[in-house]
Amino acid sequence: MGKRILPPSGDGAGAGGNIEPIDLKSALEERYLAYALSTIMHRALPDARDGLKPVHRRVLFAMRALRLDPGAAFKKSARVVGDVIGKFHPHGDQSVYDALVRLAQDFAQRYPLVDGQGNFGNVDGDSAAAMRYTEARLTETARFLLDGLDDDTVDFRPTYDGSESEPVVLPAAVPHLLANGSAGIAVGMATSIPPHNMAELLDAAAHLIDNPQATTRDLLKIVKGPDFPTGGIIVDDKASIREAYETGRGGFRVRATWHVEDGARGAWVVVVTEIPYQVAKSRLIEKIAELMDAKKLPLLADVRDESAEDIRVVLEPKSRNVEPSLLMESLFKLTELESRFPLNMNVLVGGQVPKVVSLADILREWLDHRRTVLLRRSQHRLSEIGHRLEVLGGYLIAYLNIDRVIEIIRNHDDPKAELIRVFTLTDVQATAILDMRLRSLRKLEEIEIRREHDALTSEKAGLERLLASEPLQWRAIAAEIAKVRESYDPKSKLGKRRTVFGSAPEHDEEAVQEALMEREPITVILSEKGWIRALKGHQEDVSNLTFKTDDRLKLAFYAETTSKIMVFATNGRFYTLDAAKLPGGRGHGEPIRLAIDMEQADDVVDAFVYEGGRRLLVASREAKGFVVAEDECLATTRKGKQVLVVDAPDEARLVKPVEGDHVATIGDNRRLLVFPLNQVPEMPRGKGVRLQRFRDGGLADAKCFALDDGLSWTDSAERNFTVDKRELREWIGTRSDSGRLPPKGFPKSNKFE
Repeated sequence: MGKRILPPSGDGAGAGGNIEPIDLKSALEERYLAYALSTIMHRALPDARDGLKPVHRRVLFAMRALRLDPGAAFKKSARVVGDVIGKFHPHGDQSVYDALVRLAQDFAQRYPLVDGQGNFGNVDGDSAAAMRYTEARLTETARFLLDGLDDDTVDFRPTYDGSESEPVVLPAAVPHLLANGSAGIAVGMATSIPPHNMAELLDAAAHLIDNPQATTRDLLKIVKGPDFPTGGIIVDDKASIREAYETGRGGFRVRATWHVEDGARGAWVVVVTEIPYQVAKSRLIEKIAELMDAKKLPLLADVRDESAEDIRVVLEPKSRNVEPSLLMESLFKLTELESRFPLNMNVLVGGQVPKVVSLADILREWLDHRRTVLLRRSQHRLSEIGHRLEVLGGYLIAYLNIDRVIEIIRNHDDPKAELIRVFTLTDVQATAILDMRLRSLRKLEEIEIRREHDALTSEKAGLERLLASEPLQWRAIAAEIAKVRESYDPKSKLGKRRTVFGSAPEHDEEAVQEALMEREPITVILSEKGWIRALKGHQEDVSNLTFKTDDRLKLAFYAETTSKIMVFATNGRFYTLDAAKLPGGRGHGEPIRLAIDMEQADDVVDAFVYEGGRRLLVASREAKGFVVAEDECLATTRKGKQVLVVDAPDEARLVKPVEGDHVATIGDNRRLLVFPLNQVPEMPRGKGVRLQRFRDGGLADAKCFALDDGLSWTDSAERNFTVDKRELREWIGTRSDSGRLPPKGFPKSNKFE
């Protein structure tokens, strides 16, 4: 990068013509920037004024040119697509058709801009029929966006081949960007805006006209939040919704709408009638079925799709005693019955500058655009009135001097020039008189011209007052908004809010977790070389298990599929495994290192079922240890949680549950020490304190016990021994003492069990 590309030397260097050296780095930067700007402005980000991207704007403009107005006859979608790509949008026909299809889908657009006839896809995720089979025309909402194009309200620019012109932006009599939302991914930025209720947006815009200093917080008293075409329930609190609209970034948790239907003999089912926005129903049901097969939804017995035109997904519980809200909570946690719609109000402000804006900023941008449209339309109308008044003035002169006018027309070679000379007319007036029809010379026409002249003069005065007064302009815009709002009355089918607001019910987290997994007994098997597996049921005899060559059993303990397995390693870290995710009992299992990030030099010290609320004694080979709460040892990542800090060559040696009031430790040198438990500190992490002192070797084992019950152990022959409190006196000392030889009968393995 940064090197100059030079032509080859020699006589042939200039033979190719104008070859110039360029800087590769600068060239790449320039071209990539051009590509990025093209993507941002012409493909991915919508214009804040009309809420459209170029492809959608061109589709609507082409349909208007084809006179596909609301109520007009339908035309084939292929005809529309052909005009769009032939005149305005030089891209693939399928991409243009996809854009047209989306504008017609009432489950994708809160207020569809295209009225489609034929198969335009469905909420199941099925695609539309080919463009040669479907037909389309514009909707009333699209008409609101397009009205005023003939009144010079917006700028036009040449199309890609210069043969025609297209609008830079539409007049947009509705705040379409927020009403239908938008989504797109550009270079280095993206946008994601949900649909909203049109009546609420228009009310908020009217409020902003009356109160120019109103903030987003004020407007949120009117605009409650997104209004998705597929309904659903938003379960976010008001504070998070407010923050999202104020900053322009955030998201909304949307849940399916459901109710319980009672059946015979106390049976019941849950019926889902609305699903979150942009969730394909068929994919949702497939996902639920997959989770049932994987036994991750133990409360659910069956799922059925009984949908016709409306959505009806039936969920049947395994037992009538199941709590419906707990069943749904488990489904919300694992499926798209709850989804999160992101909010990123990154738009083109003024059609030029990408910017993340707030709710109030977007409405102000639209209102400013509507004021520009009003001013340009008024100016255009003034120009038309001026031209017409000029023509009418010529007509009046002609009527007052009708005989002289007829004489000039009959007798002069250049009647136009003579009319201008004799009556001091303008070129426009003279041309209008010469173009006048003979039947217009009757007396009645003069009266009508004077009436029209007076009406236009009055209208002109009103327009001039409007153009001179900003308050009058905003009053006119407010009147337009009120008139448009009548089409989106909240009591009508189109205007009624579909998405409601609620709160997620509070459930015990453990109850929800249990609802996500079927509780079954298992036996966890861990080999010396770190291979782990889970056998179904509680296996009493594990002597017949097979292992890989040179491997053997290290640990075997009972658990359940809902259990959490704690693994303590020689590096002093605790790892947490989900028992339900352990490999099955067939074969030799899998290496435990596939589930946790543990170095090859490290090994498993112990593994056990997490119970919660317990205290654990952890210690290293050099007999440094402390007491830690079991809850502090839960790890949330594969890397585990560092609890016992050890420095090489020292390593973690044991973890034991804390019970009773004393600790017994024994070293490799076969020295036993008993000391009070209160001499060992409790901490969440650290190196700990010395438990026993050794001249050589290290800590072999430890045990917490109640002194009054005596110290017990089991020998190699499975015989139990207990030394009572009186007999233990000679071994009781202080933490960090060296201890003495254990009582007769203590196992040669130096282990308490």
